[in-house]
Amino acid sequence: MEQDLTVTDHRLTTPRAAAVAGILFSVLFIISLVLIRIAVPVVSDSAGASPVTERKSIEFVLHLLPFTGIAFLWFIGVLRDRLGVYEDRFFATVFFGSGLLFLAMLFAAAAVANGVMLGQGALADGPAPGIYTFGRTVVYQLIHVYAMKMSGVFMISTCTVAIRTRIFPRWMAYLGFVLALLLLLSTGMLYWTPLVFPLWVLLISVHILLANLKPDSVAAP
Repeated sequence: MEQDLTVTDHRLTTPRAAAVAGILFSVLFIISLVLIRIAVPVVSDSAGASPVTERKSIEFVLHLLPFTGIAFLWFIGVLRDRLGVYEDRFFATVFFGSGLLFLAMLFAAAAVANGVMLGQGALADGPAPGIYTFGRTVVYQLIHVYAMKMSGVFMISTCTVAIRTRIFPRWMAYLGFVLALLLLLSTGMLYWTPLVFPLWVLLISVHILLANLKPDSVAAP
């Protein structure tokens, strides 16, 4: 009897944990992307360091990104646990690998940006214009090109598994395929394209949370 209660509690809490982690990641990542876009536009009139008025926004984003990454890692873990025996090895490897690569690039970009910010604060005149431009370009490429391409791969593998296991509706999976192609083919071309990924994660997370609140949500996915 005690074992049955443990399994029931596990089935009840895992989908909800995935939904909460996904929502938290989406909100934090959207805030970070919007603040970065506003504080540091792609084309700057100045080759030097960013204005002082932008510094607080960038520092706030750098403090948010570790928690954003933790929430996404939690989301991956509980979503894999949700799949359970239905998980396919091939797609599970792509799903897990692309998620980890996305996190690695996110943290690498945050480390580079933080290094530039610390250099700006340590030197009276800030870092040399070339160093600042290089650092900003590296951060932009890591987040808006390579990390976004990995997020597209993550979406494709997740949607493929979702169609087989029905962890969320098929229309969300097909929408994910379309949005993933958008990320893979047009990253760096459209200004707000990176917002596609956290908005899609938010959509499926809200669905999982609402589905888990229904009385029959204990059933297998």
